[in-house]
Amino acid sequence: MPRARTAPGAAGPRRWGHPVTLGVLGLLLPLSLTAGMAIGSVHVPPGEVWGIVTHALGAGWSEPTWSRAHETIVWEVRAPRVLLGAMTGAGLAVVGTAMQALVRNPLAEPYLLGVSSGASLGAVTVIVYGLSVFGTASLSAAAFAGALLTLLVVYTTARAGGRITPVRLVLSGVAVAAVLTAVMDLLLLTSDRGNEARAVLAWTLGGLGGVRWDTLWLPGAALLLGIGVLLIQARSLNLLLAGEESAATMGLDVARFRLRMFVLLSLVTGVLVAAAGPIGFVGLILPHIVRLFVGGDHRRVLPAAALGGAVFLVWADIAARTVAAPTEIPVGVLTALCGGPFFLWLMYRDARRDDRRGPG
Repeated sequence: MPRARTAPGAAGPRRWGHPVTLGVLGLLLPLSLTAGMAIGSVHVPPGEVWGIVTHALGAGWSEPTWSRAHETIVWEVRAPRVLLGAMTGAGLAVVGTAMQALVRNPLAEPYLLGVSSGASLGAVTVIVYGLSVFGTASLSAAAFAGALLTLLVVYTTARAGGRITPVRLVLSGVAVAAVLTAVMDLLLLTSDRGNEARAVLAWTLGGLGGVRWDTLWLPGAALLLGIGVLLIQARSLNLLLAGEESAATMGLDVARFRLRMFVLLSLVTGVLVAAAGPIGFVGLILPHIVRLFVGGDHRRVLPAAALGGAVFLVWADIAARTVAAPTEIPVGVLTALCGGPFFLWLMYRDARRDDRRGPG
């Protein structure tokens, strides 16, 4: 006998309860952060990692017994990188969760509106022309500015008759992304500085290396803002899953709500891309995985997706640093290797589901 399907916004069958899922992910996150700071070309014991961290935070209760080299590796090199990975993974996961609800498409992901292409063009411009207006923060500033300008162009071109529909917005994002990618390729081909191609390739594949403590505040603030607003709007996201007419009947101004959410999600995505590069598929994979355990209610999906995305990207970065050591693989390559097959499986699953429904 076939199993009954649940409505998109329903809690749905769960193998684990929501508190258990959050508890497991909440336990995995500090363990993953510890592993991220301990594993690498120089292994640092987990106990020593926490000793270094607590001592650096002023909470140490004993004299340091570790070397200065280990302290530099853990606190100055690995800790900011691991935290950026956790914040980026959490942010992309919650943005992907909300984007799938807003456009009612399970294949939607954070880069749907072309924001990553704008950020990439901004970063490539800085790399190719050697711009340093903001010093070491020039690349991140240019990437964020490119993402913001792209957002404005997409909304301007998608607006017609005072309204913006999801289909028009997505098509506008795809078109703008294609144009920006072409401009980026033209910059590389016409540049006299040919040795920048490798740096451009490394950035566009995504990576967490080179981050410093003083640059973490912006992605951290964007993450808190995004999660906070989305949790407040979780009920409205649930209403959208039932359809626009049903949501409007329940008192939701669908067009205005979508516009506000798209602006928020694009800005959060732009900040994360500026910090870590365009790391793909995290926002596509994690929402689907956590829904298997907590159902479709966004009040439950959003916090679980944030924790799951953080854990996933921290371990992806660990693999990127160790699989081909001493060579470091861009973490975006590993997420693509995981996400590509998952994307194809989603398409296959939806096609099989449509075939079983039949015409009409």
